[in-house]
Amino acid sequence: MRMRSLLLTAAILASTPVAHAQESRLNALEHRLAAQEQRIAELEALVSAQSELLRQVTSPATQALSAPTPAAPHVLMPADAAVPPRSTAVGGLDLGGDMRARQEWNLVKGRDRSRTAVRARLRATYAVSDKISVGTQIATGDPDDPNSTDVTLGNFADDFPVSLDQAWIRYRSGGLAAYAGKFPQIFQRTDMLWDSDISLQGVGAAYTAPIGQATLDARGIWFVIDETAVARDSDMLGGQLAVAAPVSDQIKVGLTGSYYHYRLGSVAGADVGDFRGNLLASGRYLSDFHLVEGIGSIGWAGSARWPVTLTADFVRNLGAAVPGDTALNLELAAGRTARPGDVRIAYNFSEVEVDAVLAAFSHDNIDLSTNYRLHALALSYVPASNLQIDLLWYHYRPLDRAYAGALPPSDWLDRIRLALMVTL
Repeated sequence: MRMRSLLLTAAILASTPVAHAQESRLNALEHRLAAQEQRIAELEALVSAQSELLRQVTSPATQALSAPTPAAPHVLMPADAAVPPRSTAVGGLDLGGDMRARQEWNLVKGRDRSRTAVRARLRATYAVSDKISVGTQIATGDPDDPNSTDVTLGNFADDFPVSLDQAWIRYRSGGLAAYAGKFPQIFQRTDMLWDSDISLQGVGAAYTAPIGQATLDARGIWFVIDETAVARDSDMLGGQLAVAAPVSDQIKVGLTGSYYHYRLGSVAGADVGDFRGNLLASGRYLSDFHLVEGIGSIGWAGSARWPVTLTADFVRNLGAAVPGDTALNLELAAGRTARPGDVRIAYNFSEVEVDAVLAAFSHDNIDLSTNYRLHALALSYVPASNLQIDLLWYHYRPLDRAYAGALPPSDWLDRIRLALMVTL
């Protein structure tokens, strides 16, 4: 019996080191697993941080294309503004564009007319460095008509004309963006003075700075219009100063002042489409164009889907040779076109005298570029991402019968447009 107890005690003592060894190994494995989990978490955080840094470094043009400027006052004429391009697999290269098909009905007593028009644009931006980018855009349309990139279907299915619409270099640093070449519009505007298809050429700059809760915005341009070797060149010096500030959490106001000083020494490069509605004398403009413009806006953002904006644009030509030297544009808009299901509706009233604006660069939404009174309604709907439908009705007539030309001087005319646009 004593021998059995001794043997049992010896067996227990012999197994004790083995149990301790197994427990130690389990503890070591648990510590190692905890260390690995911590290391994996650290690596995941590092990968996430590096991915964000890589996105910022390889795609600066995505942020740079939307120059450091507050949004321009919304115009009634539908969404022709450039859509921010999308990044590609090539670092620094972004592509974008749009395609629009539009049916138009013109209701004029004795000569009603309908037409189908198509527009296509493709743009690219490449970031050479974190401050310098180059960009280009090709577009359909008559290269001799700066106001429109539409092509009317017909001509026995002839091919569309396509041209280089923009080619520019941009320098950007902080709140400054400077352009050279043929570049996108940099001014806050409405279509009454600047058609949305106009690409400026020459050199321009925009600078934005916050002042408390307000934003101060300054822009300037030297705009080359017509160069010639036998007469003084035609150009324009222009400047704009704008301030926008919140009045409350839901209300924001903006005020913009501009001055555009045109020096039209040469018109050799102009054609009938460039002179359009302005008065002429001996093949030249009768008036000078020294345009003073004021834009005021007030916006209410109490509803995310139904913001409301009231915009007023007033222009006076200090160089006009006739009394017809003023223009006014008012717009009341509600809604947005940012997401699928969005709706926007707007009413517009314009009254533009014959030499109040330079018709070469004003809108071509109706067949009167100046000397008109206009009422317009616009309804926009976004049925799906990257797709928008616009329905527009223009109701207008000549303002001064002395300059009505071939149009009935007192009859109201109507133009209806239905457009389908896809953005890339």
